[in-house]
Amino acid sequence: MSLAIVHTRAQTGLQAEHVSVEVHLSNGLPNFTIVGLPETVVKESRDRVRSAILNSQFSFPIRRITVNLAPADLPKEGGRFDLPIAIGILVASGQVNGAMLDQSEFVGELALTGELRGIKGMLPVAIGAHQNQKVLFFPQDNQTEAALIEGLIAYPALSLLEVTGYLNGEQRLSPLIHHKITPLEREGPDLLDIKGQYHAKEALITAAAGGHNLLMVGPPGTGKTMLASRLSGLLPPMSESEALERAVIASIKGIPVQAGTFLQRPFRQPHHTSSAPAIVGGGAPPKPGEISLAHHGVLFLDELPEFDRKVLEVLREPLESKQVTLARASYQVTYPANFQWIAAMNPCPCGYLTSQKQSCRCSPSVLMRYQQKLSGPLMDRIDMHVDVPDLPIEDLIGQDPHPMTTLQAKEEVRKAWEVQLGRQGKLNALLQSKEVEVHCALSPETRHFLQRAMEKLNMSARSYHRLLKLARTLADREEHEGIEIAHVTQALMWRRLAQSNVKGK
Repeated sequence: MSLAIVHTRAQTGLQAEHVSVEVHLSNGLPNFTIVGLPETVVKESRDRVRSAILNSQFSFPIRRITVNLAPADLPKEGGRFDLPIAIGILVASGQVNGAMLDQSEFVGELALTGELRGIKGMLPVAIGAHQNQKVLFFPQDNQTEAALIEGLIAYPALSLLEVTGYLNGEQRLSPLIHHKITPLEREGPDLLDIKGQYHAKEALITAAAGGHNLLMVGPPGTGKTMLASRLSGLLPPMSESEALERAVIASIKGIPVQAGTFLQRPFRQPHHTSSAPAIVGGGAPPKPGEISLAHHGVLFLDELPEFDRKVLEVLREPLESKQVTLARASYQVTYPANFQWIAAMNPCPCGYLTSQKQSCRCSPSVLMRYQQKLSGPLMDRIDMHVDVPDLPIEDLIGQDPHPMTTLQAKEEVRKAWEVQLGRQGKLNALLQSKEVEVHCALSPETRHFLQRAMEKLNMSARSYHRLLKLARTLADREEHEGIEIAHVTQALMWRRLAQSNVKGK
């Protein structure tokens, strides 16, 4: 038999598309050609495959070898095609039994010694093989990810020789053992560690309770970063479907996925020197960025004005659509980006504009340039703007009059989530305009009060809807069926801070 067809998968966005590796051996001058839109790494597999076959005690055929990766118009990248190409050559040359090829898929990078190395994006491959009821042969380095897919029939292997031995019936491979997913309590920093800042803590819990975006503004050393680092610990664990979505994104980026942390919500904190492609995704082919890695979790941007303005502006569309589409000349990829955004900043470049302990050294022009880095439309998409003032000495060294542990706050957040999911099937921050009219209805007295406030503050339609959703969360925290004036007043206070932060104090 001089023709063999081996099944594998290529990475395209979040999907692992099926690829047929067609290997044909013919007479003629010895040559090894790979066609089917391979990138450089795939073309280099010729040398890896040749050495791996020879070092696995097989004969490399001295013939004209043509490898076609079909479909031809689908871009192929990475070393994942090494194993299927090697299997195809060995089957086509009669050295390996090809009886199992039709019901099997192969993926893995080969070392020159014939050992198998792990690949990025193993989880989508495992999902695709399971959905198509194929037996998967893959590197043992990737078994932690593959074991998350219950029902997958797969065999992790250490080398090409182990795979070929199994196909020839000469060696046994241990089948994949699946992990049981159990939620583990996150062992992180506790809210109790933060002295004082009672109002900031309340804002943080409210943000967690409704999935709202939050900006904290205050002088250096007041606890903004400490507060932000505790947000993900307040959130309930993800469902298995949500965790699988997020794990696929992490797998594509090569981030290890562990069963113990599978259901924990991600917390991403990119540095302020990060580029726009690093934040929203990019490259060729496009890879997910930080907003997708924070899917179903938290994205924290510290020192917000230090980010390049163009980088911040690319967040505007994903904050509304909860996804990002990366378009290229020949194709486009859409990645999910349903994240909760939290940010922190100083009120001015020196940091002491609102401080009671030190005087601000910034001139009006410097202050204006600093605040103009944050555009009005971007700030308008932040639901809550919270001042984190200097901590009085008595709060720092004394007893906290309002102690709150992360465990206590988490239970309050869990109850608020149950109310929202039971009422509307989603968190308040995700309500659409028509849903806001239904679930955030106001009494005539409250509506009149809000109307006067809107006229005085000149708030936009987006601000109006975000304010109602925030007031709905405040009511849910207090287990009130309706939104009262007190809830609207508290929400207005945070929106008023939004207006003042945009215009300058």
